[in-house]
Amino acid sequence: MLSDIDIAQAARCKPIGEIARDLGIPEEYLVPYGRNKAKVDLRFLRSLEDRPQGKLILVTATTPTAAGEGKTTVTIGLAQALVRKGKSAMLCLREPSLGPCFGVKGGAAGGGYSQVLPMEEINLHFTGDIHAVGVAHNLLSAMIDNHLQQGNPLGIDPRRVTWRRVMDMNDRALRHLVIGLGGKADGVPRETGFDISVASEVMAILCLADGIEDLKARLGRIVVAYTYEGKPVTASDLKAQGAMAALLKEAIQPNLVQTIEHVPAFVHGGPFANIAHGTNSIAATRTALRLRDYVVVEAGFASDLGAEKFMDIVSPYGGFHPEAVVVVTTVRALKLHGGLPKDRLGEEDLEAVRAGLANLEAHIGNMQQFGVPVVVALNRFTADTDRELELVRGAVQAQGASIALAEVWAKGGEGGLELADRVLEALDKGNRYGPLYAWNLPLAEKIRTVATKVYGADGVVLEEGAAKTLKELESLGYGNLPVCMAKTQMSLSDRPELKGRPKGFEVHVREVRLSAGAGFVVAICGPIMTMPGLPKSPAAERIDIDADGRITGLF
Repeated sequence: MLSDIDIAQAARCKPIGEIARDLGIPEEYLVPYGRNKAKVDLRFLRSLEDRPQGKLILVTATTPTAAGEGKTTVTIGLAQALVRKGKSAMLCLREPSLGPCFGVKGGAAGGGYSQVLPMEEINLHFTGDIHAVGVAHNLLSAMIDNHLQQGNPLGIDPRRVTWRRVMDMNDRALRHLVIGLGGKADGVPRETGFDISVASEVMAILCLADGIEDLKARLGRIVVAYTYEGKPVTASDLKAQGAMAALLKEAIQPNLVQTIEHVPAFVHGGPFANIAHGTNSIAATRTALRLRDYVVVEAGFASDLGAEKFMDIVSPYGGFHPEAVVVVTTVRALKLHGGLPKDRLGEEDLEAVRAGLANLEAHIGNMQQFGVPVVVALNRFTADTDRELELVRGAVQAQGASIALAEVWAKGGEGGLELADRVLEALDKGNRYGPLYAWNLPLAEKIRTVATKVYGADGVVLEEGAAKTLKELESLGYGNLPVCMAKTQMSLSDRPELKGRPKGFEVHVREVRLSAGAGFVVAICGPIMTMPGLPKSPAAERIDIDADGRITGLF
């Protein structure tokens, strides 16, 4: 059987100019990056403001497992299927981070015959957006430490510098550092550390900004530290926002590529959903909605993470109205949630499926809370039996959702035609979309709402430092911001070992961080890390390139 990279390398892309012409993008607004990818000038987006918007379809999934769910693959396959049915459709995805590509999760270009191309370039450096984010972020870091070195006229308390550094790689050794050692000329010693670039507030800002001026304003509002008197210090206080925005001039422009079946796709922005808001840029989605009648958008990880943030943060900021949600799952994943060992997933086990259905039912219920019709995409594997499939189908229908088998990995758009039919039916039902909470609620109440209504927790435990920070942020005027929950993706709870649909737990908030420029407050829960580490056997060990430049080992 061919691997994903083998399939991708055998595919033939149309010239990106042809894809742009089919979308109605004039040549003057296209900025080619080679033959197969290009950026779209933001001036083109402004020219579309009077056009009506298409229908927005959000794709999420059940809780990730080692068995795999195939969310990105289904997202791409659904868009291809809609086009096969004669619909005007495209998709929007996030850019992959190098951390997972060389770590354990792999890339984010889909799989099989439902991929975006060029797969290797998208999964590696692509158009350099994430590198630009890292450089802009670290410029601000350098200016903070230079300010301390040059007499500290703002009175920044070195113990209360909240702005860390970033890099786009998993490197646990950089989580906690002491910098400025060596002597007087080498800076002011203080504690700091690194996060992964996609967790940077600059990445969130890039994805939420609607143009250069908004980008610059948001960058200026970043709170980087506090003075000895407890007053916040911003990037604009350091006069950093202009230079940062200049570094992001190209990065803010959406990236245009295509699927294996030549369906247009914007791949732009890359925040993780477990430690950030987890969706592609507002600019890309907004442009797509004015170019096509149907736009398929993916949110990172499951409904409790990326999808919740899309509904509660991204859609209000972007002015979006999601009209249907697709929840992706597999029989294999449900068996794992039901307690079946990984080495037995090829066996028929109705009891394991039945036990694992609780996880799927939780995710369906989560999305129904937002007033949007739900379609379950059952991503089929060859070992799935008819009895197992029917068991899942019955449970989904009993919950008031529709369901379709998806075979888009093996068949591309053809394998998603049933799913496309169910999604189109859902779109005809109408919806009552609305966020889960009002932004004017106290911050602790917003955190409690997400924890109890989405995760199924009994309540929230605020550690002393987190509770103190929440009160401080409200006193400084940041209480009306939405909350961005950072927690494990491996469980509905904040404890990765709790599978299925956990009950009788509390969510522990150990730290709170302000992202004033992005426009949200981050609540860090349980053991989640904003700088991941590499596994015992990282994917990097298996990635290689031959004398002809052919890359192997990416997945």
